[in-house]
Amino acid sequence: MNGQSEVNRAGDASREVMNDLRDLYMNKILPVEQACQFKRMGTQMLDHASFDAPPILMLVGPYSSGKTSFIQHLVGKEFPGERIGPEPTTDKFVAIYKSDDEERVVPGNALTVTPNTPFSGLEKFGNGFLTRFEGSQVVGSKILDDLIIVDTPGILSGEKQRLGRSYDYQAVMEWFAERADMIILMFDVSKLDISDETDRAIKSLSKHYDKVRVVLNKADSVSHQNLIRVYGALMWSLGRVITTPEVTKVYIGSFWDTPLKNKDTATLMEKEMRDLVETDLSLLPRMGAVRKINNMVRRIREVRTLALILDHLRQKMGSKYGFGKEKKKKQILENLPAIFREVMKLHDLSYGDFPDIEQFKR
Repeated sequence: MNGQSEVNRAGDASREVMNDLRDLYMNKILPVEQACQFKRMGTQMLDHASFDAPPILMLVGPYSSGKTSFIQHLVGKEFPGERIGPEPTTDKFVAIYKSDDEERVVPGNALTVTPNTPFSGLEKFGNGFLTRFEGSQVVGSKILDDLIIVDTPGILSGEKQRLGRSYDYQAVMEWFAERADMIILMFDVSKLDISDETDRAIKSLSKHYDKVRVVLNKADSVSHQNLIRVYGALMWSLGRVITTPEVTKVYIGSFWDTPLKNKDTATLMEKEMRDLVETDLSLLPRMGAVRKINNMVRRIREVRTLALILDHLRQKMGSKYGFGKEKKKKQILENLPAIFREVMKLHDLSYGDFPDIEQFKR
C-alpha cells in the first residue's frame, strides 16, 4: 500500500509539473514562436495534448523482425488491426493506445482530430500518409494506462522503400522520433544485414540516439555459440551506422508468448527480457515528465537563438544595408555563416542551438 501511495503521489506531482509547463509554454513561449515563425524551422507548435499525452514507445526495424509480436507480448493480448506473418504485414503506422469502452481501429484522419491524442501535427503530411496511419484502441491492458505504442512499417529493400510509398517516409519517421520517449530498433537474429534503406532509416533517428534501445529478437532459434557470433556481427554493423562514442546497448531475447526454445540460453534471455521490460520500459511513465522538461529547455534555447538572429538581421538591414533593398538582402543571405558566428559571439550562444542555414534561407 505504501509503495502504491508513493506512485500515486509521484503521478500527482508529475501532472502538476506538466500543468505548470503547459501554462509557461502557452503564455510565454508560444507568442515568441509565432512572432519568429519558429515552425518554419521544421518544428511544429505544441498543443495541449503534447503535455497531457502519455509517453510514446516507437518500434523500428526491417519487416518480419517481430515488432508486432513484441507489442502483443507487451500488451498481453491481440490488438485491433494486428497483422503478423513472415512477409511484410505492417504496411501502416499504427498507434496502440488505451480505450475505456470498446476496441476498434480508428482511421488516421479521425485520429489527428481526436482530443487528448498527440497526433494533430501529422496533418501536414497530407492524405497520402493519413490513409497509411491508424489507431488501435485496446481495453484492459495495464501497460497502456501510461504508454502509447507506435508500430512502424517494416523497412523494405530496394526502390520499394523510396518509390512504393505515397508520403515522405523519412520525414514521418523523424516526426515520431522527435516525440517518442523511447525508440526500440529491432533485428531478427537470422536477418542481420543492414541494407541501405535500413541505414537511412536509422540515420533519420540520429538526433535521438539517446532514446534508442536495440533488440536482437528471436535469439532462442540459434545455439549459444552462434548467438555470440551473431551478437558480434550486429555490434559491428551498428558501429558503422550509429556514430556515437557510447556503446549501443543490445537486449537479447525472443519477445512473443511462447516458451523459449533453447534451454542453454534461456536463463540469459529471461534476464535480458526482464531488464528491458521491468527496468527501461517501466521507467518511461516516470521519466516522461523529465524528458518533456528537457525538450522544453532545448526548445526555449532554440527559440531564443532564432529571435536573436532575427533581431540582429533587422538591425543590419535597417542601418548598414538599408531596409527593403533586395540586393542587400541577397548579400546578407550569402553571408549567413559569418552572421551566425557574430550572433553566437555577441550573445555567448551554442552553435548547436542555431537553425540549419539552408532551411533558414527558405
